[in-house]
Amino acid sequence: MSDQELIRSYMEGNENSFSILLDRHKSKIFTSIYLFVKDREMAEDIFQDVFIKIIKSLKKGKYNHQGKFLQWAMRISYNMCVDHFRKSKRRTKLSPTETFDIFDVLESPEDNIEQSMIKTQVHNKVKLIVDRLPEEQREVVILRHYADMSFKEIAQLTDVSINTALGRMRYALINMRKVIEEEKIQLV
Repeated sequence: MSDQELIRSYMEGNENSFSILLDRHKSKIFTSIYLFVKDREMAEDIFQDVFIKIIKSLKKGKYNHQGKFLQWAMRISYNMCVDHFRKSKRRTKLSPTETFDIFDVLESPEDNIEQSMIKTQVHNKVKLIVDRLPEEQREVVILRHYADMSFKEIAQLTDVSINTALGRMRYALINMRKVIEEEKIQLV
């Protein structure tokens, strides 16, 4: 069933439909929240708040059926993360921790042990390079590549123009290439 069909079914009283929808998107939404707040417990709290807000919005009929559910949910989660940081008056830092790694939640086909080790090494190197980017560039890279958001969606979410979002990605890629070349990092 599509997201739209699951939402319709949920609105008609089938609670299981929402569970399916949640299972389908929870890893991407949780990952995006965690990357912003850098605290597992806080991310879990915000994640729960996001889905409470989603449920309330659906029950009030405030869901716009023209948009995609995941992008709508990501916008809600982003706004709740921003609210969290406004309350705590600190800026988000996007980097992995010892207990969480973005690549742990990304799905990939089964690899043999050697391929798996190589992939892990590459992911770790890329992660370290992304961590060194300025915050605004790092944010765009994460939203684009790990949350599968379009530049239009990123622009709306971060309250900048599409050209600014594209520019931040361009500079992020330039900076990543520069680090790779200057430090002679071998990705493969």
